Amino acid sequence: MAREVEWRVHAKRADFNGIAKNLGISPVMARVLVNRDLDTDEKREYYLYGSMDSIPSAGKMYGMKEATALLLQKIREKKSIRIISDYDVDGVTSNYILYDGLRRLGADVSYDIPDRIRDGYGMNIRLVEEAKKDGVDTLLTCDNGISAFEAVDRAKELGMTVIVTDHHQMQEKLPVADVVVDPWQPLCTYPYKTICGAEVAFKLMGLLFEESGRTDMPKDYTVFAALGTVCDVMPLTEENRILVREGMRLMQLTENTGLRALLDETGLLDGRKITVYHLGFIVGPCINSEGRLSSAKESMRLFLTEDEEEARKCAAEMKSLNDERKDATRKGEEEALRIIEEQGYFEKDKVLLVYIPDLHESLAGIVAGRVREVYYRPVIVFTDAEDGNNILKGSGRSIEGYNIFEALSSAKDRILHFGGHPMAAGLSISKEELEPLREQLNREAVLTEEQLVERVFIDVPMPISYASLDLAEQLEQLEPFGTGNPKPVFAERGLQLESIRSFANGRMVQLALRDEKGNRVYVKSFRGEALINDIKMWSDMQECAKIEKYPKLDIMYQLSVNEFRGDRTAECQIIHYRKTAEEKETV
Repeated sequence: MAREVEWRVHAKRADFNGIAKNLGISPVMARVLVNRDLDTDEKREYYLYGSMDSIPSAGKMYGMKEATALLLQKIREKKSIRIISDYDVDGVTSNYILYDGLRRLGADVSYDIPDRIRDGYGMNIRLVEEAKKDGVDTLLTCDNGISAFEAVDRAKELGMTVIVTDHHQMQEKLPVADVVVDPWQPLCTYPYKTICGAEVAFKLMGLLFEESGRTDMPKDYTVFAALGTVCDVMPLTEENRILVREGMRLMQLTENTGLRALLDETGLLDGRKITVYHLGFIVGPCINSEGRLSSAKESMRLFLTEDEEEARKCAAEMKSLNDERKDATRKGEEEALRIIEEQGYFEKDKVLLVYIPDLHESLAGIVAGRVREVYYRPVIVFTDAEDGNNILKGSGRSIEGYNIFEALSSAKDRILHFGGHPMAAGLSISKEELEPLREQLNREAVLTEEQLVERVFIDVPMPISYASLDLAEQLEQLEPFGTGNPKPVFAERGLQLESIRSFANGRMVQLALRDEKGNRVYVKSFRGEALINDIKMWSDMQECAKIEKYPKLDIMYQLSVNEFRGDRTAECQIIHYRKTAEEKETV
């Protein structure tokens, strides 16, 4: 059955016709821009027409000039530099940008990436001491380091130079590195804080090339920075939106042998327009699968190779590993849903805690996110830690109105280790604390029934018959869509359902709908099974084929351009639906 959502219409007011005239767009587009809090002509023009030249310069970021000068000095002195990154997509892409760039500038450079299970997140003392044994003079972090206090202290004890580049919010103090580059540190006045680690690396490399008098910095660094931005779920606003838009444009033209092989292996090297969906749900997960189930160093090996045969082999292995990850994730999700239903957690708990013993601990967060989407509850999925010792590893995903980090902080006496932010967290507990933690989190949860219903905002209530190719092409100007820049949502009520066609084993359906004026329109939905089950329930029939008259539907939909063999058509996709109010049966 369709999960209940609260339908809301954006009520922001403005002179939409005037805005449309000034910008040469439709009033519908103008409403969407205002709904994105673009409340001045300057903001709207930057949103529509901003370019890479509009992005603030790297030198405005505190510590960036000092880091550049120090690295150039180390290059001149032929000192050994080692890059240490995180193991996710942002970590790998930032590592690649720095390693490849420093190598082109003549540096004696190497890289290392922590093992997810053995090392955990970020630079640690083992990695520092190993670098010292290898004769490394300078450690350069990316996508981590702002909280690596013990590791930085150890490096300084060993006489090493440490440059931290990161994008995470700092704790109560900074590490005692030689230079720290992070837009969140107190003295940094850089105007846009929410950039990823790869974007910080991209800026550092741009300044290094500039200060070296080089004009040949590869365009592929833009591609890798865009990939890191999308996969680290950064808001696609302002600087990030411009960077990702440019990176996706350049991706089909990439000269990186490994990336081309991965795009080819995943069916994306066919001239189609690459979107945020492709980066976040096809390319990114292949890279992440190495860090989750194997070693992120395999992803670096792919991006650094210039041998096409090796690249093809590595890309095929990466996709195969991701297919394994997807299969394990699907099974983990099914097991989590089974446990929740059998134990009755959904009926009695506002915060769902699920223990799946055999789930790979790196997949717990993905499964938690999937379960959250089904129930719209904060979810923590636990599994047995790889090192045993009666320890459970958990990963949580939250909803608006529930700060999961604060909730865990209030229960810290039951937790061995934890960290995170309002919407996601990771933790370790002893097995006997699972049930007491469940009881405490639910006892202290202040979520109201209203907060447990997701709100979805409609940009424009608009007849679906107005969904033209011209409007769909105008909406392309708003891309890339993602966090912070959602795809516009439209809605119409009271549409008579006339027929249903099912595709892809029922996962996708096409509906024929007729409005009150007799206009027939076709829409698709990728929630085919749930939609068909709801229609059968509303019609009190076991089979759709036996339904004499289908119900009327209210639908939320999105509009896009469908391009097939050179033909471009407008395409509408349902994102939420409900039975029209006057036809709802009295219970």
